[in-house]
Amino acid sequence: MPLAPLTTFRIGGPAALLYRARSADELVEAVTVARTLGVRHHLLGSGANILVDDAGFPGLVIRSEVGGIEWLDEGLVRAGAGVQTFPDLIVESIRRGRGGLHHYVGIPSTVGGALWQNLHFLSPDRSRTCFIEEVLESAEILTEEGERRRVGVDYFEFGYDDSILHHRDDVVLTADFRLEAVPEEELRAVVRENLRWRDDRHPDLWLYPSAGSIFKKIEGIGAGRLIDECGLKGHVRGGAGIFHRHANIVVNLGGASSADVRALIDLARETVLRETGHELETEIGFVGGPEDRSARSPIS
Repeated sequence: MPLAPLTTFRIGGPAALLYRARSADELVEAVTVARTLGVRHHLLGSGANILVDDAGFPGLVIRSEVGGIEWLDEGLVRAGAGVQTFPDLIVESIRRGRGGLHHYVGIPSTVGGALWQNLHFLSPDRSRTCFIEEVLESAEILTEEGERRRVGVDYFEFGYDDSILHHRDDVVLTADFRLEAVPEEELRAVVRENLRWRDDRHPDLWLYPSAGSIFKKIEGIGAGRLIDECGLKGHVRGGAGIFHRHANIVVNLGGASSADVRALIDLARETVLRETGHELETEIGFVGGPEDRSARSPIS
């Protein structure tokens, strides 16, 4: 099955095998079998933050579709790893007048992917960055050693766009979030402002499929600013282009290939290094192709 429809970039060839895990038990079984048999596999969530090679992925793609939203008490909600943070989990929490997840409105991610990348967005007054670790209480995981256990927030060793999941072959099954009581209208006001802010800077994925920021943040400078200063905003290669509003985002203008995107990535890297001396490091993951060198690829 082609993987392009399962990604926000809408780019990529087929997987040799695709399995949809709709429960925590199914996800555990699929990952355990793949590990036991030594099958190369990629754990897929919402398909954001990745570029799938045009030739596809020569292994097993396990799509986490673990659902379920359960309120354990008034402020504690448990969600399956495959639940979409937006709209599903965020809309449900707002409806109950519970805040903490509402900051991440409009960002494509499953719950598992949110923990993988320590999902983040600017606070309402834009004075700091809010991270999902701030509301995470615990999570049930399958460890790389094959143990199914519940762990606290400290286990994840969260950083900016980083967590223990980048460094260990652990798999999130469910996550519990502790949310504070906030008037619903106040939550909705933040949501409206965050969506407006994103719309001014980020592409509408229905019009311009993308994978979000291509390069990692450079503290105090910004990868997008460097690319923009080099005059590359709006540059097109094949069916892909550097977004005209945000130079750290490459968009699919229609029929883009992974080769088109890689060409723009290489162009940005080489130009920024030559003209500014800064070396850009990619933030997105690569599934299949020469950049995907692992036997097991990360969730995305």
